[in-house]
Amino acid sequence: MRTKLFIAVAALFLFALTFYVPREASAVPAFARQTGMACNSCHYQHFPTLNAFGRAFKAGGYTMVGGQSLIEGDFLSLPSTLNASLITKIRYQKTNGDVETGTNKGEYQFPDEAALLIGGRAGEHVGFLLEASLKDGDSRFTSFRVPFVFNVGDDTKVSVIPFTTDAAGPSYGYELLNTGALRINRPIEHREQISAQQFLGTDTSATGIAFVVHRELYHANYTMWAHNHGDTDAGPYLHYARLAVTPTYAGWDLGAGVQWWGGTSKNNAAPALHEKADAWAIDAQAQGTVGTLPVGIYISYGMAANSDATGAANIFNASTTEDASAFAALVEVGVIPNRLTLAAGFLSGDASGSVAGMNGNTAVGSQTAYTLGANYQLAQNVNLVWNSSFHSGDTFDTNANGDQLHTAQIFAAY
Repeated sequence: MRTKLFIAVAALFLFALTFYVPREASAVPAFARQTGMACNSCHYQHFPTLNAFGRAFKAGGYTMVGGQSLIEGDFLSLPSTLNASLITKIRYQKTNGDVETGTNKGEYQFPDEAALLIGGRAGEHVGFLLEASLKDGDSRFTSFRVPFVFNVGDDTKVSVIPFTTDAAGPSYGYELLNTGALRINRPIEHREQISAQQFLGTDTSATGIAFVVHRELYHANYTMWAHNHGDTDAGPYLHYARLAVTPTYAGWDLGAGVQWWGGTSKNNAAPALHEKADAWAIDAQAQGTVGTLPVGIYISYGMAANSDATGAANIFNASTTEDASAFAALVEVGVIPNRLTLAAGFLSGDASGSVAGMNGNTAVGSQTAYTLGANYQLAQNVNLVWNSSFHSGDTFDTNANGDQLHTAQIFAAY
């Protein structure tokens, strides 16, 4: 009864907000300050999903300027201001498990995430982005990357990007699509329910170097990485590769690609532990308009091989007998363009106690999730979010957290 009431109140709240129109939708995060452009110049429908211009800005290593003067000299080209943003997620989550603790009782998470992002131009060919967590218990130096970008001809960029991350995986080095290939870039909050890669757990600690070739119509990335955050002496390095195409057709901004994780490594912090990366994924997206309404479509399929019974364990699949796989699709429609979006998603996954799964439970056998979502832009940099996911399958027969997950959230970048 309380779950139904929560959904009804959330829906009524979002509907009522459609009648409130702020006088100005301003954007003030770090990159908006540096470029002098609004947030929706880089983001499709709402942040954090990227549009074509946002992909180009990221491919350029965050070096584009426009809103600020530069301090320049021999081998020097810096913005006059060090740009920063405060990113917060304040949310309420409710699950429907029988034991009334945690999210089953209803949990107010203040904050779920809180981070200081500092980044932008460090030189003509060098950018940076630092995510420093402000939440107790998190690693302070959460994620960091330094793109070195050089133009080769009129339409080709070559980049070398050292990076480290506590939970975004090797794709953190360089990723431009919004399918969940990178944990951070996804249209809605419930990531395991709408992304095959996130269901399989490709968001992991990683430190490495990405080597990238980028053109307007495609980009390719090879990354050497270790399954550690920060200092690491693991070796040999694991491998990650990404190839994606990003054409435009009939006014639609399209993207499609393949990801591959491979290699075997020894973690020298625990010499007896050998581990491997053995997974792949394909994904696609389309962003355009149907009539006058903006529409985003995001599809992904992935598979993680089983671990060796007497050898190296697969980072993405602990089962020694069964491969893990997942298919996901999401559609998001701007029912009030640049203000309110509604989304519907589906995921079908299969695993044997081997991957993180959904709703806080290790996946066991086949499972599905149906997800509904709404995103209301109170301002371009302040989103009010509602997600509801309904699960079924073997995992949820004895699931302590039940088979439903509901989230109400304020997602803001100041």
